[in-house]
Amino acid sequence: MLISAVEEGIESLLRSTLPLSSEQGDVSFEAPSSTWAAGVNRLTVNVFLYGVTRSSQPPRVQAPQRNDGQVVRRFALPMVQLSYLVSAWAGSPRDEHELLGDVLIRFLSHPLLPAEHLGAALESSVQLAVENDDHNRPREIWGAVGGHVKASFSLQATVAADAYPWETAPPLVDRVNTTVHALPDRRQ
Repeated sequence: MLISAVEEGIESLLRSTLPLSSEQGDVSFEAPSSTWAAGVNRLTVNVFLYGVTRSSQPPRVQAPQRNDGQVVRRFALPMVQLSYLVSAWAGSPRDEHELLGDVLIRFLSHPLLPAEHLGAALESSVQLAVENDDHNRPREIWGAVGGHVKASFSLQATVAADAYPWETAPPLVDRVNTTVHALPDRRQ
């Protein structure tokens, strides 16, 4: 659910900000292999997920909440980084570069995926960053999927994994009672 919710948000952002309606073009999450590329016959933004790792960001702590009069809490949620190779497909290299530039600007101007593009499935914000992937170079990814090298960039989406359930918290301490007792006489 986590990955599909992030991808639905990315598609919603691209469709609304480019604009790229479903009549004008596609947003695809398929591997950009040569077989897939042969079937592309209209404007397409390809956002290929090539890596899923635990993020170096610290786990996200959530504040306790009230649910039916009880306080519930959960462990801090681990952060997950989704790595995407983003490319554009059009009739000519010039059109592809223009579309890729427009997509790049949309991601650069949205360091957080806006809430209106996220479904109810995610309780976490999604951080977006265009950055180098030191472990996977685009040329290596293109070779691994069997595609031809194209202009592309790496997009990192970081999100809290909804890994732990909400649990009823123990009652809050609202007062402390003290009692005093005499100590036994030990002189005997």
